[in-house]
Amino acid sequence: MRVLLTPIGSAGDLHPFLWLGQGLQARGHEVTVITSAYFSDLVNRAGLDLVTVGTAQDYDAVIENPNLWNPRKGFEVFARQVAIPLLRPLYEIIADRHIPGQTVVVACGFAFGARIAQEKLAVSLATIHLQPSMIRSAYRPSIMAGLPNLAWMPRSCLQALYAAVDVLVADRMLAPDVNAFRAELGLPPISRLLDQWWNSPQCVLGLFPGWFGMPQPDWPPQTRLTDFPLCDARDLEPMPPGVGEFLDAGEPPIVFTPGSAMQHGRRFFETSVRVCQRLGLRGLLLTKHREQLPESLPPGVRHFDYIPFSRVLPRAAAIVHHGGVGTLAQALAAGIPQLIVPFACDQPDNADRLGRLGVAAMVPPSAYLPRLVAWRLRKLLQSPAVRSRCQALAQRMRRANPLADTCCAVENLIGPSPAAASERASV
Repeated sequence: MRVLLTPIGSAGDLHPFLWLGQGLQARGHEVTVITSAYFSDLVNRAGLDLVTVGTAQDYDAVIENPNLWNPRKGFEVFARQVAIPLLRPLYEIIADRHIPGQTVVVACGFAFGARIAQEKLAVSLATIHLQPSMIRSAYRPSIMAGLPNLAWMPRSCLQALYAAVDVLVADRMLAPDVNAFRAELGLPPISRLLDQWWNSPQCVLGLFPGWFGMPQPDWPPQTRLTDFPLCDARDLEPMPPGVGEFLDAGEPPIVFTPGSAMQHGRRFFETSVRVCQRLGLRGLLLTKHREQLPESLPPGVRHFDYIPFSRVLPRAAAIVHHGGVGTLAQALAAGIPQLIVPFACDQPDNADRLGRLGVAAMVPPSAYLPRLVAWRLRKLLQSPAVRSRCQALAQRMRRANPLADTCCAVENLIGPSPAAASERASV
């Protein structure tokens, strides 16, 4: 089977596709990753074939735009600088590599070129959603950045609101370009792109467990949940020198990160340093963008560009982060408390779900101040109930086998892998 993987986004969005690609390759399939040239080195080290779409400079231009992190402006930045520019290139790459009856495309929802290739070329397609907020529901509405919690609204009102948002916001930004390209291919125009159309009618994979995002009655019936893909490139990124020595030198630190793509987090890091001083605890600051950091760090606080979470979080006391799904999954697996500072996108919804699970608290970015953050962290660290709940969920995650389940779901779109066929024959 030929598998084309089309992730869009930051490193946190790419890692699950590399995890899946390596799993499928090990099962005998030919795997190609279609992604930004910014990630070329990472994909090559994963041992997967690479086709680049968009330059490293294009990627930098997006994450350098401060409006990307604005709850009211971020979607437009993403639509105009990412989703629409990738529309035609993704379709053309898939069309060039598609072998009927042998090719499967696995794409994120915003890979519109993949969805159009399914319609035009009958390509087998699985849509991947990394977080439950990407699957719309009027039964359990997601909490979106910049908007209040709408769970109190009647379902009929929520459905009307979704339709209005589609027409007035999403379709206004996306539909003209999408439909112009569809017209070139002889396909009819569409509307409400982010309602049902962007989901493959064949297979929708939610890479999260049901206890984090319970399936709702109005989710697409072809939705299948596996579990969190605990992938952080630990075998691809070398450990920076000095990490082990720092961890061995004292008590477990608090880890602080606003996400790998954040370039406007200077206030976050300055406040984080002051929080460590207030609590008398050690701190570990993670960012590749050093210009965000204070000019000097006090004793007991260290900075590293990147450390695989699976290596550092089991030795941490807690983590303060943006609420990205990859980060929160690693923290759940490590069994440590989390303080979420949600900036945009799915992050407020993820923060709410973690709070309901009893393993996290949330502080809005505008309220990220030393006194409040120190108080929230102290409560998390001193709570026996939080500690017990963290340990219980970590044990639950250790029993999951998401890679095999996800690979099987992809294989079922065409046929079993050589490895799976051999396993059945031996039985």
